Amino acid sequence: MATATVRATSTASPFKTELSNGTTHRWVSDEPAGLGGGDTGPSPTELMLSSLCACTSITLQMYAARKQWSLISVEVECQLNPAGASNEKTEPGHNHITREITLLGNLHKTQRERLLQIANACPMHKLLTGSVDVTSYLT
Repeated sequence: MATATVRATSTASPFKTELSNGTTHRWVSDEPAGLGGGDTGPSPTELMLSSLCACTSITLQMYAARKQWSLISVEVECQLNPAGASNEKTEPGHNHITREITLLGNLHKTQRERLLQIANACPMHKLLTGSVDVTSYLT
């Protein structure tokens, strides 16, 4: 995977943040109005979940195309700590993401099972389930 860079810049609107990849893409993140934001874009949590959803969908489409399987479309829904997902108390710092993948197409059971394995090997899944170190510094 190539090095990815994203820059975030605050705006005059409370919590609204402009994001860019330094080349051609620009987007925003914000907090919901109920938290004092303007609700002009997805929250940081939604952006993180969208990365997993998009990566899963793209990875499955690429794999199925390479295998020439009849995958028509992929729908992925992710939730962070969905309510009622577990009655067990989780330890501090432990989060849970539920990912529901819907595959449309004429796929055999073994193909569907293989696609689930591939989903669990997509780059964002590996990133989120692996160890990540974050180094921060002020300039």
